[in-house]
Amino acid sequence: MKIIVIGAGAWGSALAMSASQNPLVQHAVTLWARDPVQAAAMQAERVNARYLPGLPLPEPLRVINGPTHDLAAVVAGQDLVIVATPMAGLRGVLQQIQGCRQPVAWLCKGFESVAAGPSGLLAHEIQAQVAPDLMAGVLSGPSFAQEVARGQPTALVAASRHAGVRELLVQAFHSPTLRVYANEDIVGVEVGGAVKNVLAIATGLCDGLNLGLNARAALITRGLAEMTRLGLALGARAETFMGLSGLGDLVLTATGDLSRNRKVGLLLAQGQTLQQAVASLGHVAEGVYCARTVVQRAQSLGVNMPIAQAVVALLDGQMQPAQAVATLMGRDPAQEA
Repeated sequence: MKIIVIGAGAWGSALAMSASQNPLVQHAVTLWARDPVQAAAMQAERVNARYLPGLPLPEPLRVINGPTHDLAAVVAGQDLVIVATPMAGLRGVLQQIQGCRQPVAWLCKGFESVAAGPSGLLAHEIQAQVAPDLMAGVLSGPSFAQEVARGQPTALVAASRHAGVRELLVQAFHSPTLRVYANEDIVGVEVGGAVKNVLAIATGLCDGLNLGLNARAALITRGLAEMTRLGLALGARAETFMGLSGLGDLVLTATGDLSRNRKVGLLLAQGQTLQQAVASLGHVAEGVYCARTVVQRAQSLGVNMPIAQAVVALLDGQMQPAQAVATLMGRDPAQEA
């Protein structure tokens, strides 16, 4: 199978590395890097020094670069197109490849910035706007790029309304170290992938303030309830949130030391400003950029998300870390379900 991955960040590179050395089937994998300097360095040094230092690129993996406006020509002749840009770049890429006849899947997790619409859009909603004829889906789930690049065991979910897209994603990426499950609930999979980043900021804050494991467990559990409420309001299935892209991704991102969003919460708890915290990461923390959009989308649907609201107040500087915790703990008693 010929696979092209558009975007040479950590996750795109890791997935391309995994697919190019799959012992079950030989794929011809191409990794497209937007930055010509980065592409040249990766070609020469056979490592993505910026995002995955110390992890050599498999010999079969081809790295290329070219102007963004040539993406339609780049994807021609491929069997599967993977978009591995941040959420902010998805719309532009889909516009460039809207005439693509091959299946397309994206890896980004989040809601598009509210600047692009009245309440922010999930990835499949962006695709419906700019490239409605694409056969498309999403590959998501609990996955740190470094572990996938090292070949450590990981499980993902391939979601699409098209059975052929789901099947192709499984064929492309299922391997002895990467297990891929199929799911037709693309709404639920995308909501889980978006909201867990916001909740991870809250759990990082909890850990940074040394509030204890009881508090962390409460945040994760009530956060899952918030995620599920929003998903159901958008048409998702409840059972999706008990799977890989819901509970699985939330637990990983909220507790894992490799989580950038959790790191933001930890740094804010230590007294850093949001700008300092984000600058220190060197990578995109999607929860920072989509938290406000998550809350606004929830409010437009009449969905209550107090943890996400507290994160937004914290990121906007309207609350200090201790105040955000006090606000959540000071809420009136309520039924759990």
